[in-house]
Amino acid sequence: MSEEKSEGKRLEERLTWKFPHIGKAAPEQIEEAAVFCEGYKAFLDRGKTERECVAQIVEMARAAGYQEFDPSKKYRPGEKVYVRNRGKSVLLTTFGTKPVREGVRINGAHIDSPRLDLKPNPLYEKNEIAYFKTHYYGGIRKYQWGTVPLAMHGVVVKKNGEKITICVGEEAGDPVFCISDLLPHLAAKQNERRLSEGLKGEELNIIVGSLPFVDDKVKEPVKLMALKLLNEKYGITEADFFRAEIEMVPAQKAVDVGLDRSMIGAYGQDDRVCAYTALMAEFDAKEPAYTTVTVLTDKEEIGSEGNTGMVSDYLKNHIEYLAQMEYTDPKEVFHHSMCLSADVNAAFDPTFSDVFEANNSSYLNKGCVLTKYTGARGKSGSNDASAETMAAFIAIMEENGVYWQSGELGAVDLGGGGTIAKFITRLDIDVVDLGVPVLSMHAPFEITAKLDVYHTYKAFQAFYR
Repeated sequence: MSEEKSEGKRLEERLTWKFPHIGKAAPEQIEEAAVFCEGYKAFLDRGKTERECVAQIVEMARAAGYQEFDPSKKYRPGEKVYVRNRGKSVLLTTFGTKPVREGVRINGAHIDSPRLDLKPNPLYEKNEIAYFKTHYYGGIRKYQWGTVPLAMHGVVVKKNGEKITICVGEEAGDPVFCISDLLPHLAAKQNERRLSEGLKGEELNIIVGSLPFVDDKVKEPVKLMALKLLNEKYGITEADFFRAEIEMVPAQKAVDVGLDRSMIGAYGQDDRVCAYTALMAEFDAKEPAYTTVTVLTDKEEIGSEGNTGMVSDYLKNHIEYLAQMEYTDPKEVFHHSMCLSADVNAAFDPTFSDVFEANNSSYLNKGCVLTKYTGARGKSGSNDASAETMAAFIAIMEENGVYWQSGELGAVDLGGGGTIAKFITRLDIDVVDLGVPVLSMHAPFEITAKLDVYHTYKAFQAFYR
C-alpha cells in the first residue's frame, strides 16, 4: 500500500513546476525523433553556405508542389509559393482559409553561420607554401578554427558573366584545407596570450599547397601551381577572386554523438536547425487557417545587414503583396500577425556551469526553448515579448503536446545575444524567440539533442496548424 502524500507534498506538486526530460516523460518519441533527424543531417551536409541552403530549399519546395510567387495572380487556400531573394534568402507561403487582414503567421530562421571568408585578394606565397588570407564572418572563437579540416565553397562570377560554383573538400577523395598552429614545444610565448588571441585574425591563414610550378623564371611558383590547378578545374584566374564569394567551412559531415546516438554533431546548426524544422512545418501546412510566411534569411550573424538580411524590406514587401492581392491595408495585416523568431539558445553546459543561471537556462532533451528576451546588459537590443504573447505561444504548444522550456542566453552581465526578433517588431508584429538548445554554439562542431530538434519541429507545426 502506497504511503499517503503529506499536505506539503501535495501543495508542492500543485504549485511548483519543473520542465521534464522528454526521454523519461515520453520515451516512445526517442525513435520518432531519430527518424526525423536523418533528414536534418542530410540537409546540413548539402547546405553549408546560405547559397547552398537556398538552392536546396527551392529544390525541395518545388518537389513539394511550390510555385514561384506571382503577385498578379490569385491563389486559393492550400496553394504554395516561394520567393527567392538574390539566391541567399528565401520566403515560402501557404495560403490560408482566413483573409490576410486577420494576420499571417510568420516563422523566421537564418541560414548563415559563422565561417571564414576569403579576402578579395586572398592568395599569396610565403616560404614556399601557398596560403589563402581570410576574414572571419560572425562571432567565432578564433582558436577553435586552427587544425580543423576545411572545405572551400562559393561562387565566382567571371568577366564574361559566367557564374562558377566552387566546392572542394566535401566529396570522397577530395583534398581539404587547414590552418596550422604551433606545437606545444614551441608555444611558450603563444601560451601567454589571452585565449581570445590564441590565434589572431591575421593568423587564420589557410594552407593551399606546397608544390611549385617548375620554372626558374617564376617568382612565386607555389602560388602559380595553386592558380594553375584552380584554372584547370574551374577556369578562373587570380583576377576572378575580386568577383567572388568564397567561404571556408568545416569539412566534417553531420554525425550522431554519444553511445546512445541521442545527439547530433555538425557545423552550422546555428541556425540551420531552426531553418530545417521551420521548412518541414511549412511543407506540412495543407490548408492552414492563417496564411503562412516562412522566411529563411541571411546575414543574421553580422547584424542582419544587407538586402538579404532582415534589415531589408523584402519580408515587408512580400506581406504587402499578400495584402494587395486581397485589397487590404498592409498595416492591418501587420498588426494582426504573429511571428516566431526561430533561433537557437545556449544549452546549459555542466562543465562551464558558472556562466549560466541554472533556473533560467535551457537543457538538452527538455524540448524547444521559448526565449522571452535576448539582448545583453539590461536587455539591450531585445524584443522582450509581452505576457500576452508568451501566453498565446505557450497555449499553442501545450494544446498540441509540444515539450517546451524557457531559457536565457547565460547569466546576467555574462551572456547575451541578438536575433531577428527586433527587426520583425518594427513592423508592428508580436514576436517571440523559439528554437533549439545548442552546446558549443558558434564552434566548428556544434551539438544538439534529437528530441529537442523534433519538438521544435512540432512547435512550428502547431503554430501553423
